[in-house]
Amino acid sequence: MSAALAILTVLSLAAAIFLGVADIPMADVAAVLTGGGSAEARLIILDIRLPRIATGILAGIHFSLAGYLLQTITRNPLADPSLMGVSQGATLSVTIFLLFTVYVFEPGSNTLAELPVAWLPAAGLAGGLLAGGIIYLLAFRLGLSALRITLCGVAVGAVLHAVAIGLIAGWGSARIEIILEWLSGSLYARSWDHALFLLPFTIAGLAMLPVIYRPLTLLQFDASVARSFGLGYKRQFSLVLIVSSALAASAVGAVGPVVFIGLVVPHLARFLAGRNFMLSLVLTIVLGAVIVTLGDLIGRLLGQAEEIPIGVVTTVFGVPFLLALLRKTM
Repeated sequence: MSAALAILTVLSLAAAIFLGVADIPMADVAAVLTGGGSAEARLIILDIRLPRIATGILAGIHFSLAGYLLQTITRNPLADPSLMGVSQGATLSVTIFLLFTVYVFEPGSNTLAELPVAWLPAAGLAGGLLAGGIIYLLAFRLGLSALRITLCGVAVGAVLHAVAIGLIAGWGSARIEIILEWLSGSLYARSWDHALFLLPFTIAGLAMLPVIYRPLTLLQFDASVARSFGLGYKRQFSLVLIVSSALAASAVGAVGPVVFIGLVVPHLARFLAGRNFMLSLVLTIVLGAVIVTLGDLIGRLLGQAEEIPIGVVTTVFGVPFLLALLRKTM
């Protein structure tokens, strides 16, 4: 399995680099990767394709790992970043941020170029973390448990989403293009700045895995069972929740709420790994990066100049795949 996964990873990365809307001969792409190539080929490969691939890989790791952690500690097979209201909180914060900057600082602005898009990742991250924090506090006051986290997340997330959609609907069609693109989940125009924005969260999240690994294996069980093994249930539950929320919020801030990655990838990893918990965790990380890379490539090739956002691709392929996977496992 490891050899097949390594081959799949290499092939997906190679396809994403060599294929795209711009038809560049393979020899020219290879020349760019070895330090040569024409100026045009270098621009497309080094400044357009590689940064969006890197951003997609990191976002895929974030979404899939966040989903895996949430599904494990809540014991909810349908858990993903939206469970903690992270996606909805990020959506609302991005909407308010753009609305505020346009109407207060640039009242005459109505084009994409004039909107402060460089700040969207930070705005989305702040909103996602704030939403996750609110839901955590609500659940903690009610007595922290997997069920209460789920119910609070669904309720608060629904409210945040409704407010965001209400603001977008009342804003005016000339000024919502960037929000609609962000809402669909997209790697369009993602640069090295987006990858560098995600990288510290990726490193921190992966570095935390050895710390939370043993607690995570125990958090699969009921609180009473976990405590019988000496686990500080609330403390460890909270720690894993913070890690998953930070991973999800940073990814949503950078690329928007790419749906089904956090939901489907952990199920696929568990299906392939069986009862091997460590292997399923590793597969989740690798498959998250590979699936986002391939999904973005499909959207670019099918849509050509009017590329299909990756969020649309993951939804179209994710729904039937999840149904087929559940049919085999249930």
